[in-house]
Amino acid sequence: MRFNSIIYSHYEKEGRILPWRENTEPWGVLVSEFMLQQTQVSRVESYWKSWMEKWPTPACLDKASLEEVLEGWSGLGYNRRALYLKGCAGIITDNFGGEVPKTQAELLRLPGIGPYCAGAICCFAYNYPAVFIETNIRSVMLHFFFPGQEGVKDKEIMPLLEKHMDRKNPRKWYWALMDYGGVLKKHAINPSRRSAHYTRQSRFRGSLRQIRGSLIRSLVHEGPAAPEDLRERLDVEANKEEFYRALIALEKESIVAEKNGVYRIKNS
Repeated sequence: MRFNSIIYSHYEKEGRILPWRENTEPWGVLVSEFMLQQTQVSRVESYWKSWMEKWPTPACLDKASLEEVLEGWSGLGYNRRALYLKGCAGIITDNFGGEVPKTQAELLRLPGIGPYCAGAICCFAYNYPAVFIETNIRSVMLHFFFPGQEGVKDKEIMPLLEKHMDRKNPRKWYWALMDYGGVLKKHAINPSRRSAHYTRQSRFRGSLRQIRGSLIRSLVHEGPAAPEDLRERLDVEANKEEFYRALIALEKESIVAEKNGVYRIKNS
C-alpha cells in the first residue's frame, strides 16, 4: 500500500536509533513507556540508561526505597509515574515471576498503565499487533486520511490503524509511524490540533505540578522538615494555600508521610 511505503521509506532513511529500540527486553520497554509519557525523547535517553544500570530488573527496583527511586527520577517531572513504576515492579516480581505480562488485559491491571501504554508494551516488547494511538501516531493518520477535517475522534482513526497494520512486524511499523509523526510536527502545524481529543498542555511555571516537584526535590536532597521550614526551602514561589495543596496531595498519593509534624519521603 502506498501509505505504508511512504512511512517505511522515511523510516529507512531517518528512523531514530534509541536504546529501548536496540534492546527490546520487556522490562526496559516498560520503563521507557513510563518515562516517555509527556516527556521529550531527548530528555529520556540519559535517564533510561541510568535507570536500567541501577535497576535492570523489576526485582531490583522493588527492593529500592521510594527515596532512591524519586532521586533517580528527579528532573523528569510527573513524579507520580515513578511511584507507579515502583508499584509495577513489585507486582511483576511477586505475581508474574519477574516477567513483564504479555497481554494487554494483564498490563491494564498494573498501576499507571492505560490502554495506550498496555498496547505499546505488548507491541514493542513482544512484537504483538496491538492497536493503540498516541500523539505522533494520531498526527500521521490525520495528515494522510483526514486532511483539513476538524474534530476527528480516535474511534474514526482506530479502524484505519487496524487496516494498515504490518502484522509481520508491528514493532517496526509503530516505530516508523511515530518517527514520521514527530517530523510532521516540526515542519507543519501539528495535525493533532484537529483531533477531538486535543488539549493544550497547562503552563508549568507557577503550577501545582512545579510546586510538587520542588517539594519532592527538597525532601529527597535535603531531608525531612516541618512544613514552615520546608516551604522556605522550595526553589519556586508558592503561597501558603498552594504549598499546602501540593503537600496534602503528595501525602494522599503516599509519596510523602507526616510524623510528629515533620514530613519526609514515605518509606516503602
